[in-house]
Amino acid sequence: MPADAMRGVLSPVVTPFDAELRPDTAAWLAHCRWLLSQECGLAIFGTNSEANSLAVAERRSLLEAAFEAGLDPARMMPGTASSAFPETVELTKAAVAGGAAGVLMLPPFYYKNVSDDGLFAYYSEVIQRVGDARLRVYLYHIPPVAQVPISLPLIERLLKAYPGTVAGIKDSSGDWENTRAMIVGFDDFAVFAGSEAFLLDTMRAGGAGCISATANINPAAIHDVYANWQAADADQRQAAITDFRKSVAAFPMIPALKATIGLSTGERGWERVRPPLTPLSDADLASLSQMLDGRGIAMRGRRDAA
Repeated sequence: MPADAMRGVLSPVVTPFDAELRPDTAAWLAHCRWLLSQECGLAIFGTNSEANSLAVAERRSLLEAAFEAGLDPARMMPGTASSAFPETVELTKAAVAGGAAGVLMLPPFYYKNVSDDGLFAYYSEVIQRVGDARLRVYLYHIPPVAQVPISLPLIERLLKAYPGTVAGIKDSSGDWENTRAMIVGFDDFAVFAGSEAFLLDTMRAGGAGCISATANINPAAIHDVYANWQAADADQRQAAITDFRKSVAAFPMIPALKATIGLSTGERGWERVRPPLTPLSDADLASLSQMLDGRGIAMRGRRDAA
């Protein structure tokens, strides 16, 4: 993978909202700081950040707040994509100007069944309009949600046209064989699994790490697998984080992540989500709390960071 490629465990940082459903910047920064203290990088404005429910101005405001607060930009991979490529350019320029190590870029997802030519043109327009040698693009392959896949031939074409700029990918296909093909098929290309369930396999194949929803609430254990993937008990460590991921995935993911933070901090405002998402029901919240207690899961230090 590229020498300057990002590596490790990153979290698509969930976004807290106030009573008016505006981003709560102070609460968000506190969560970012805690994640960094747990050796977890910041993939802000990812799927689980409700990024596509945030306006461009809101994302820019949070991004600038992160830079002004002194959060390490070398550990940031902001999601900058929009179906409108001028907005992607704007957000990407802001991320690069602030020193972010990379940007995570969805394909334009509104139009379906688009060609690789069309997707190549989109990424090409963005890269050229940003026009900055510091730019590092990490593609975001999430066909179950976007329904617009990033194919292996498209990756090959982008790497040929923009070597050094197209630095890697997050593969959230859920298909390990696809992730493995990306790792072994391309040189100078950092591949992140989209779930910690594939972290150990990814590391053994030569990948970069994972960018995972549940890193919001279980970052230390996931980082432990990343850091100790060659240990004799690596399979047991992997089994533990995979099992926890499955337990959380039994609930609607974004509301469950936010509710877990709320339970850990005592701040019920964390349960707020933007429509069309809805908070957990009282029954699901009780079940989630029981599951976390039964597993002894505690977001160590998170209450103090609130």
